[in-house]
Order: sequence, then C-alpha cells, then structure tokens
Amino acid sequence: MRLGKKCPVSLRDHSVDLQDLTRGEILQVFIHNDQYICPDPCRSFQCKRGKTCEIDEVGNPSCVCQEPSACPRGNINDHVCGTDNKTYSSPCHLFGTKCKLEGTKEGSHLHLDYQGPCKYILPCSDYELAIFPFRMRDWLKNVLIQLYERDVEKSGFLSEKQRDKVKKIYQNEKRLLEGDHGIDLLLRDFEKNYHMYVYPVHWQFHQLDRHTVDRMLTRSELAPLRAPLVPMEHCVTTFFQACNTNSDKHISLREWGHCFGIREEDIDEGLLF
Repeated sequence: MRLGKKCPVSLRDHSVDLQDLTRGEILQVFIHNDQYICPDPCRSFQCKRGKTCEIDEVGNPSCVCQEPSACPRGNINDHVCGTDNKTYSSPCHLFGTKCKLEGTKEGSHLHLDYQGPCKYILPCSDYELAIFPFRMRDWLKNVLIQLYERDVEKSGFLSEKQRDKVKKIYQNEKRLLEGDHGIDLLLRDFEKNYHMYVYPVHWQFHQLDRHTVDRMLTRSELAPLRAPLVPMEHCVTTFFQACNTNSDKHISLREWGHCFGIREEDIDEGLLF
C-alpha cells in the first residue's frame, strides 16, 4: 500500500482517530516503522481514463496525465487501434497519450477505434449498410436469449424485471438456425416477430448508457459495443455514424430506435431497464 504523508503528532496507540484541525476532519492514523502515517489520499480519489492520482507537496490528491511509459507492459492481446490509425500497446498507453494531447485538435480527435492492432478495414457498401440493422437486431435478440438460458441455470445474468421481459421473448421464439442468414429470412422474421425485437434494442441502449439523465449515447459509451466488433463487422462504425441523424455526435434513444427499425410509437423510455 502506498503510504501518505507523515502525521505531525505523537501518539501511543497503533490506530487512532486524529482530528485534522485545519479541515475539521477525522483521519485514521497508522504506525509504520515507528512513524505515524496518514492514509493514502489517492485511495478513494477517482480519476478518468488516461489520468492517475498524485499527491501534491501539501498532501492533497489531484489527477495528472498517465505517463504512457509507466503503463504496465501488456502482450499482443492488449493491443488497441486508435482513430489515428496507430497501434497502442494497451488502452492505458492510448488514453495516456490522449491526455498528454489535451487541448489540441489531435487530442480531441484521438479515441479508441477498436481492439487489436490496426489493420485495413474494408469500406462499407450501401447495400451492406442497408442490411446491417437486420443482422444486428437478430444478434441482440439472441444475446438476450442466451443470457436468459444461462440465468435459468445460474441466476445473476439478468435482473428479475429483465428475466420476466425476456421470458416472453424466449417462449415465443421461433429460433433461427445458427449460422449466416440471408437478408430475406431475417426480414421475414422481423416482420413476423417484430415484438420480440423491441425490448432487445432498448436493453442494449440501457446497457451502454452510463449517464441516464440525458438518454444520449456518446462515443465513449458506444465503445464497449463498437470496439470489439469493428475487426469482424466492417460496417459497424458507418452504421453508428448514420444513426446520428442530427450530427451532434450523440445518439438519442429515438435515433437508436429508428436506426434499428423500431416504430416511433414503440420507442419507450419505460423499457430502459
């Protein structure tokens, strides 16, 4: 454990509460090598990605940019590709670099593009972009069904409210055979079983939305879904860009629903759980 500054007092007990007379706070003090040590101020101090906590000369914690050279040395499985088309040894190296560029145009444009080393990504054709929502909807539905099946065997994958919702989808599901499905088959399944796709689309939005007040998805909130898919699904980036119809760099719940073919009257904040 990193130790904090020395406490300028003399105490007899090995662990006591000491009142900080300048701030009126109670500090827990420990003895270490016959010296009284205050707790590490960084222990409960949170910094955003790319920054790390440091203690200043008076013992106060603050966030400073992570030195990329100080990041843990990872292996090839930790490599990520940035939007500058450079391969970084780990997310720590990428976000540390981004922090160092804070305030610059280069820094504002640098984001995690996808997991794995950079490689050539095929352009997405108009036809591929048009059929992508069908494949994505089917994938979301089947992810929820698989979570439900696991939850039956061992609870904890879904909340009780989610289980009740997915149970109806599971019971009514006319399961497509595993494998690649033609666009005609996916379209017929969507039209016939439309109601089974509505909740999975809302569920995925809720999983990604960390700041629920505005009901908007930012680029960083999309990253957990998008970044792993890019190497396998070359249309995913173009798809999400197309979802942002007003070009404000955020995807609203309404934009998200429309992107997946959900009818206006079925886009409901009440399904975000």
